[in-house]
Amino acid sequence: MASIFKQQLNKVNPLKLGMFSYGEKGNTGGTGSRVSKDKRRWLYMPYDQVTDKLGPLSREKPESLGIILIENPAKAARRPYHKQKLALILANLRHFAIEQAERGVAVRHEVVTNANGLYSSVLEELAKEIGPIEVMEPAERELRIDLQPLLQSGALIQTAHEGWLTKLSDLEAIVDKNGSYRMDAFYRRVRQNTGILMEDGKPRGGKYSFDSENRLPWKGEPLPPQMPRFSVSDITEEVGQLINKHMANHPGQLDLENLPATQADCERLWRWATENCLPLFGPFEDAMSSENRGMFHSRISATLNIHRLTPKQIVQDVLSLDLPLPSQEGFIRQVLGWREFVHKIHLATDGFRTISPKSPTPTAPPPIAPQPGDGGYKLWSGKSFRQSTVEIDAGKGDGGACPSYFGSCNSLPPAFWGAASGLNCLDTVVQSVWDEAYSHHITRLMVLSNLATLLDISPRELTDWFWVAYFDAFDWVVEPNVLAMGTYSVGGLMTTKPYISGAAYINKMSDYCKGCQFDPAKNCPITRLYWAFLERHKDKLEGNLRMAMPINSAKKRADSLKEEDRAIYEKTIKTLLAGDKLQK
Repeated sequence: MASIFKQQLNKVNPLKLGMFSYGEKGNTGGTGSRVSKDKRRWLYMPYDQVTDKLGPLSREKPESLGIILIENPAKAARRPYHKQKLALILANLRHFAIEQAERGVAVRHEVVTNANGLYSSVLEELAKEIGPIEVMEPAERELRIDLQPLLQSGALIQTAHEGWLTKLSDLEAIVDKNGSYRMDAFYRRVRQNTGILMEDGKPRGGKYSFDSENRLPWKGEPLPPQMPRFSVSDITEEVGQLINKHMANHPGQLDLENLPATQADCERLWRWATENCLPLFGPFEDAMSSENRGMFHSRISATLNIHRLTPKQIVQDVLSLDLPLPSQEGFIRQVLGWREFVHKIHLATDGFRTISPKSPTPTAPPPIAPQPGDGGYKLWSGKSFRQSTVEIDAGKGDGGACPSYFGSCNSLPPAFWGAASGLNCLDTVVQSVWDEAYSHHITRLMVLSNLATLLDISPRELTDWFWVAYFDAFDWVVEPNVLAMGTYSVGGLMTTKPYISGAAYINKMSDYCKGCQFDPAKNCPITRLYWAFLERHKDKLEGNLRMAMPINSAKKRADSLKEEDRAIYEKTIKTLLAGDKLQK
């Protein structure tokens, strides 16, 4: 019996084609039925280009175009991705197929069943029938590597990705004499070049960033909004069934009502954010709470990263709103500044395979992981995730760059997978992640990454964990955010210091400590982990001017306290690696 998705697509698809389910084989190597040459212009739409607001779909007549959408079980099996993340990709891809067919765009929906698990194998066969296929440059490096042979053969024609608001030259223009990049310099340049939030050549409000004013803790008021729930269509329901049947070994909760799956859903989410979140986003941007996971954050990052919502649209909308300037600037800085900055860093460094491409004294390339990491899945579950016999040929032998400025190499504890740690801040945020595939960016930086850094966790393993656990994580965004910002594993390439803290910061900016067995002022191990970290890595930190004050304070600690710090660190990492709970 044909699936609901197949039936609905066949009803509206201008090109009447048979399609195949997981495990079925067709006469193009298991990817679908043959296509004869067609006058339409054929476009391959990757899983993160689910939009008709960019490229030919935004300009050409629908009846002159055809799109190719590919589902790849081998891609899903490459890492233990959160079920909610898999659902986001599949549901949006399938709804996008229906939406475009209803516009008059011909749709080819393909499922990879080739032994090599390559997107390019599907496209190569199709190109033999329909001629060269066009694609906007994919954002993810893994997909670019997969498609490279087709670009060389001419079967695939690549154009620039129209979703980005900046160019690589914007980053290259602000590199300093040491070969380092700074977001504030990048952001100033982009603001000046675009005129966004500028008046007579000067920043509106007298400064480029209101970050220093956007650091209020939340004390219970005003009440943050509750995220909207979404109607679950038959197509989305079928995606959920597919995941539970074929991807049951993947972690995380699957909540289809918490999933924007259609273009209308994504636009509804954005309207909700503009009306309910953005006015107070700025002041409470750094606040964390166990009572409300999202606070005043928009939660659009995943839909933005698959381009259901486009950055240009988001920035234009925010500029049109009557918002307090700190909130307006703070939000635009995230999209126009940080998001663009990390993407260009990823391109410039080839995903940190080159640490300092512009430095007068380049750093030796870091080692490369031999295969994609599981982010600690095996240590937590007791079994290997990679049980599939299908391997993706593209990128074999490359599981990502493994820089580690501090030489950190401890495994990621099971606490990051849901085992109770005894630290309420960590357990609360981790629960949010496995419930929703989400937590906002301060919890990611100052709870998860902070603790991992203090515990000398492998930066690569932490990066892989974020990659699988968060539904907005793709290589270009997760690697700079974790390897550079979260763990300082690439040194000062794009940040000026490691973002670490003891319990005082967490207590100030959250309510986590109130529900914890430990007292932040007396016996919380996080503070001792902080001092132990400074002592272990003082040789690496002493030349950093922004770390001068904490390093000087660490030096003044009595030897007996330093020994206690070291002992608490060793006990903490041993306990957590065993999957046990810390005790007072």
